[in-house]
Amino acid sequence: MENRYINTLVTELNLEASQIAAVEKLLVEGATVPFIARYRKEATGSLDEVAVAAIRDRIAQLEQLDNRRNAIIESLNKHGHLTPELEKEVKAAETLSVLEDLYLPFRPKRRTRATKAREKGLEPLAQLIFAQEGKEPHAEAAAYLDADKGVETIDAALAGTRDIMAEWINEDGDARAGMRRLFLEKGVLKSSVATGMETAGAKYKNYFDWQEPISSAPSHRILAMLRGEKEDMLNLLIAPAEEDALALLRNRFVTGEGADAEQVGMAIADAYKRLLSRSMETEARLTAKERADEAAIKVFAENLQQLLLASPLGAMRVMGIDPGFRTGCKVVCLDRQGKLLHHDVIFPHGSEKMRVAAQEKVCSLCRDFNVQAIAVGNGTAGRETEGFVKGLALENVRTLLVNESGASVYSASEVAREEFPDLDLTVRGAVSIGRRLMDPLAELVKIDPKSIGVGQYQHDVDQQMLRASLDDKVMSCVNRVGVDVNRASVQLLTYVSGLGPRLAKNIVTFRNQNGPFTSRKQLTKVPRLGPKAFEQSAGFLRIPGADHPLDESAVHPESYHIAEAMADDLRCSLADLISNANFRRKINVENYVSEAVGLPTLNDIMAELSKPGRDPRESFKVFEFAQGVNKISDLMPGMTLPGIVTNVTAFGAFVDVGVHQDGLVHISQLADCFVKDPSTIVKVQQEVHVTVLEVDLERKRISLSMKKGQDGNRAVEKPKKRAPKKHVSGRSPKKARKTPVQGKAKKENTPFNNPFADLLKNR
Repeated sequence: MENRYINTLVTELNLEASQIAAVEKLLVEGATVPFIARYRKEATGSLDEVAVAAIRDRIAQLEQLDNRRNAIIESLNKHGHLTPELEKEVKAAETLSVLEDLYLPFRPKRRTRATKAREKGLEPLAQLIFAQEGKEPHAEAAAYLDADKGVETIDAALAGTRDIMAEWINEDGDARAGMRRLFLEKGVLKSSVATGMETAGAKYKNYFDWQEPISSAPSHRILAMLRGEKEDMLNLLIAPAEEDALALLRNRFVTGEGADAEQVGMAIADAYKRLLSRSMETEARLTAKERADEAAIKVFAENLQQLLLASPLGAMRVMGIDPGFRTGCKVVCLDRQGKLLHHDVIFPHGSEKMRVAAQEKVCSLCRDFNVQAIAVGNGTAGRETEGFVKGLALENVRTLLVNESGASVYSASEVAREEFPDLDLTVRGAVSIGRRLMDPLAELVKIDPKSIGVGQYQHDVDQQMLRASLDDKVMSCVNRVGVDVNRASVQLLTYVSGLGPRLAKNIVTFRNQNGPFTSRKQLTKVPRLGPKAFEQSAGFLRIPGADHPLDESAVHPESYHIAEAMADDLRCSLADLISNANFRRKINVENYVSEAVGLPTLNDIMAELSKPGRDPRESFKVFEFAQGVNKISDLMPGMTLPGIVTNVTAFGAFVDVGVHQDGLVHISQLADCFVKDPSTIVKVQQEVHVTVLEVDLERKRISLSMKKGQDGNRAVEKPKKRAPKKHVSGRSPKKARKTPVQGKAKKENTPFNNPFADLLKNR
């Protein structure tokens, strides 16, 4: 890596040069982010995954910038434009925008108005007028009249001259930089309804006449308006006040006061309206979109992490039920490893005869397969089916409602077809529901994250950026938890550090042919799993019950000798060291520090010895919705209900209260204090208590509040209003009149005026 990369990263990321160099070296050697963060702490100074990923991503951006820089230099040199001064400027450019501004005057382009004017021989006249030395433009233009070239009048000559000057103004790097700042800092995003779309675009009604500064517009509003424009429902414009833009250009280019300066002023106006404003608006759109994408993807990734790290029930014999009214409920019985043992159909919501038959069937299956827990999908008929099963009063059997978002996607996927080629889609869905209760992470990795039902505007953001971010998050979660190599699916193993689809498939094939793995060393016998892949993956793969006690821990095989030395020094076995805390208390880790191993690794080893292979996820807790509240019509304003957060967005959180329709807790209703970021208050899968504010049966919208002391639509306690300050005369000052931007933004703060709830997909 070039030294200037390191210097740039040191400044931007506030890290030591040695840390950045170490991470870059490990990445070049093929190390993954989880491996570097977990097993190379001495080299990186204990950088976490976030910091390591930031270094990786920024290096990639700088390399992309350098690739573009080299291409520009090659093009300039090829066409004879490269000078030592220009080359120096190009090499010094720190952003892609500056680089493109430098290249713009020399970029091969189609014939423009300025090109045609040059062909008519008007460039010398343009240079004369642009110098603004007091020349009389009309008198000077007379010398350039040429009927053969199409310059028949003085006005035509001056018009061509202004076209040339407008292009110079547009291609001036400093002018573009200043205009870019103006658009981003003072530009206003304006939205209006497209002609004739007042009715068809009703879901964008809040944006029919909307404006706000682009610098402060939140990501969800930007993405909503861009979607409305894409659907031809809205017209969008981003621009600062025109006078501010023209003043900026005049200050730079108008240097005189005569008639020639007036011509330059006219060229400035033309350059801005015809050229600069369009290109700057395009750049502002791209910048705003990129910023909105980053914010939306961050929200999505955080939500996905909470969902993936949801508490697992663990290895139990589970019955999974995919509920339904007309077509019945699909029932499956799974063993402790999630293997399908039996599947059937019951009709608990049909006639009395069908209901009795369903009761007998469920009771019989629970006895025959020693069912310990029943997982009921929370989709259509979910609450009704949950009530039916609980009414059976099955002894020692827990009944739990499971979020089934994405189960139907899995059931129709190639993964499901390979696993259950002869089963109906709904049976596959029931299997997914049952397994999701046992281990959410292991099952959710089989589903495209975009289909899981968290996030906002996931189909509108940059898909490549979204995929990379979500893959990073899934890999992080999988490696944080660790994987039982004898139970894991190909999809789960794919996300283990250093593996990937091919090696994951090879591991499962080897396991099927040779039986369960008995040691980590045995992994080296898997076809194509070489030393590098073993180094990267071994620490994240667990083998419960292995001969070597550390094979089921997160201690890397390269560090086994350290734990063995500790046991030898205490004259005990490794098993004793793990099971007996008294032995571990006698260890002074500083005695084992070496050039290759430092305190970070030693402390990690000690933590693993105390709880080998521990699951970092929280213990499973049983959650129950309010009894008797099964559908939206059961809700009444003022009700206080338990709920589960299903999605967190930039404008609030969606909460499942058990009525088949998530309610919205708007950001203004999340807490009694001001909330800037909802993710600081709630997380996906969090259990909360909410108060029903309003129910719109026609639009199926539920407005909820998490504020304390809610009574219907009013809080019991309201903050006391401060008395207005008085002037010396004793009169109260007049209230400041709200600007249109402030007034419109205020409107959004009521839950039912939120324009984004209807636009979220998968809700």
